[in-house]
Amino acid sequence: MKKWNIPNPLSPEIAAALQDYHPVMRQILVNRGIFTAEAAHDYFYPHPRTDEDLMSMHGMRTAAERVLQAISQNEKIAIYGDYDVDGVTATAVLVEALTYLGAAVSPYIPDRFEEGYGINREALDKLKADGTSLVISVDCGVRSIAEAEYSRTIGLDLIITDHHTPLPAVPDAVAVIDAKLENDVYPYKYLAGVGVAYKLARCLFILTNRLEELGTRWLDLLAIGTIADMAPLDGENRSLVRAGLDVIHTTDRVGLITLCQAAGVNPQAVDAGSIGFILGPRLNASGRLERAMISYNLLVATDADEARQLAHELNELNQKRQEETRTVVEKSIQLVDASGGPGLVVFAISSEFNEGIVGLAAARVMEKYYRPAVVGTDQGETIRCSCRSIPELDITAVLDECANLLLHHGGHAAAAGFTVLARDFPALRQRIEAIAARKLAGLDLVPTLSAEMVVKLTDLGPALFRALQDLQPTGYGNRAPAFIVRGLRSRSTRTVGQDKRHLKLWLTDGFLPINAIAFGFGFMEAEFLPDTRADFLFTYEKNEYNGTVDFQMVVKDIQIQSP
Repeated sequence: MKKWNIPNPLSPEIAAALQDYHPVMRQILVNRGIFTAEAAHDYFYPHPRTDEDLMSMHGMRTAAERVLQAISQNEKIAIYGDYDVDGVTATAVLVEALTYLGAAVSPYIPDRFEEGYGINREALDKLKADGTSLVISVDCGVRSIAEAEYSRTIGLDLIITDHHTPLPAVPDAVAVIDAKLENDVYPYKYLAGVGVAYKLARCLFILTNRLEELGTRWLDLLAIGTIADMAPLDGENRSLVRAGLDVIHTTDRVGLITLCQAAGVNPQAVDAGSIGFILGPRLNASGRLERAMISYNLLVATDADEARQLAHELNELNQKRQEETRTVVEKSIQLVDASGGPGLVVFAISSEFNEGIVGLAAARVMEKYYRPAVVGTDQGETIRCSCRSIPELDITAVLDECANLLLHHGGHAAAAGFTVLARDFPALRQRIEAIAARKLAGLDLVPTLSAEMVVKLTDLGPALFRALQDLQPTGYGNRAPAFIVRGLRSRSTRTVGQDKRHLKLWLTDGFLPINAIAFGFGFMEAEFLPDTRADFLFTYEKNEYNGTVDFQMVVKDIQIQSP
């Protein structure tokens, strides 16, 4: 049973201050901490930080000057990325931007299975032997202290751009750019890795007096990487992503057009949802199962035939990824149940698990049990794990307390990864469980769904839908507004979709009817008798089918009222 969180209604004074907005929108704004017309304007029309702010970012000018020196001296530059969508798009941004500025630059994205996450010494040796003199990391490196030192010893200059939380010590590199550094004064702290890479590109255009040429270049890649990495869609991210979506809607990027075609998405209708749930997973599939360079090559492709082939390959990899994820989730649940059920932290470790899939599986396991989940692959001497956590527990902070037992670790509050020697895993598990017991003591660990307010069917309609569009892009950090409507009866109910997993409802309050779809609620069909009343928590969305457009409730949870 999920808890529903409903904020208190706004006061008459605040309602008056926001009187120019739709009545439902007023409550939504207040729920986001917006109480004045001025704050509402800033929310709806956010602006990127200034270029003065950009130049104040720690290490930015030093990094840009070293890059420009490399360009002027025709040095070989390598962009060292991560294998997820954020890292791949960040790599593409800097390779294309530096190429535009005349650099001799190439991408390097490590193999997840052979090299693992982040900068590694073998890759640095390979790049050095190839004549590279400057390496720029994107979406990784801020915790690579030993690797930065090694880079220095072999005479390879290293610039680190990252967005992950750093350790107390900072790598000794030519420059380290990460807004989360303790001494960084950049006002916005939540750029994705591709956002930081874009900022470095922008700085280069500023210093070369070519800013007018930058225009909206690479904002499409920035939007894709930011959304796919679940960076918060607030503040500067929101303004950058909104601009990036506009670029996608009129894109001439061959790879993006063919990716949309392969996925059945209209580029003109791409939004945060289609990136997060359709395009992003396809771009991620290559790094999870094979080589992230497949996705990189698609994004930078200029030949339509090559792009179509790569997009087809990603589609097939995505289907394989879905199948393997289901298998790992099922086996993880079996392991948890066989061990006596979930504790405060759920662990599922197996030599059969594909390490490219364990993060996705951990997310599903976390959702099932509403407990932090650690899913990993036993590789003999070492165990590599991905973690997904609930809002009540910062999983990276937990791993920081276990650092002396780990070979590598890093991530965010909700998602992290680590590598541990197999012999140290029992001690690590015990410590993680002890930390979780301390931090979660006294908490009622029940998933909570937040709604903006209770509404009536008379509140719904095209006017509200138009008002809600001003909230876009929605996603992590700027949630799509959800509402509650109480006491509706179902005129008709039927299961739809594969395995009849979903529930299609025709609801009424006794006067007005409305369509509703409840994904994953097919099991509740039998509960809807003619006199059954239920409360629904839902989002309000447009539904286009066979050329017909209407509006529907997309149900997130159902509570049957007592007789």
